[in-house]
Amino acid sequence: MMTDPIADMLTRIRNAVRIERTFIEMPASIMRKGIAQVLKDEGYIWDYEELETVPARTLRLHMKYGPNGERLINRIDRVSKPGCRVYKGYRDLRPILGGLGIQIISTPRGVLSDRRARAEKVGGEVLALIH
Repeated sequence: MMTDPIADMLTRIRNAVRIERTFIEMPASIMRKGIAQVLKDEGYIWDYEELETVPARTLRLHMKYGPNGERLINRIDRVSKPGCRVYKGYRDLRPILGGLGIQIISTPRGVLSDRRARAEKVGGEVLALIH
């Protein structure tokens, strides 16, 4: 039984980046698709797709690396955990590493990066930190 599917997704991404995999697969969900969309919009992955497989749908992320094989994701951490949720208003969302990193926020308007959340003036649960 998986108690934290978001942490599972982040761990799969972290492990794939370490061994330079071209794509990774995981069970699909609305939250995972939202996180994948943020990663795509911010330029951390090339693309993602949802595959109709049996017994459940699968989400495939196509990983992105620099021209010489550099890692774009150096660190990826889960912030809000099932035992300790972390919420922030849009005024409390500060740029990570001077704007080189992002926070992934679950808001009433969907899953957003901290940049978009500040622009739309909406806060929420901080899911992950990526840089």
